[in-house]
This record gives sequence, C-alpha cells and structure tokens, in this order.
Amino acid sequence: MKKSKIESVIENLKDAGCNKTTIEKFIVCFENNRKEEQLEILEKQRTDLLNQVHKDEKRISCLDYLAYQIKREKRFLNN
Repeated sequence: MKKSKIESVIENLKDAGCNKTTIEKFIVCFENNRKEEQLEILEKQRTDLLNQVHKDEKRISCLDYLAYQIKREKRFLNN
C-alpha cells in the first residue's frame, strides 16, 4: 500500500525529531498551503537540533580532555 503525501510528511517530521505539537502545527500549515510558516517550523527544528549537536560536542570535548589528562598522568607515572 502506497503512503499518502501527508503520511510521508508526518513520517519525515518524526524522523527529524519533531514532537507531536510541532507536527500538528506543520500539518495545519501543510493542508492550508502556508509555505512560509512551514519553512519557519522546519528552521526552528533545525536550529534546535543544531544547538543540541553543539551541546553534545562540548560534552565530547570534556570527555576527551579528561581522557587526555589520564593518559598524560599515566605516561608521567610510567617514566
């Protein structure tokens, strides 16, 4: 069975991490051909995801720094 266009859009929004409220807002805009509002919703989701990526990058950097310190201490103690 082939998915309808709206089902495909909903699936894509879910895959992009959109919550129920965001999806509902987007679908109302989609059904009413409000392209500018659709783009605003997508841009907000993109910004939110990118902010999360940056937070996660900082966390990874903290872990990398701690690992670096431990390895440095280990080398110092072994010499």
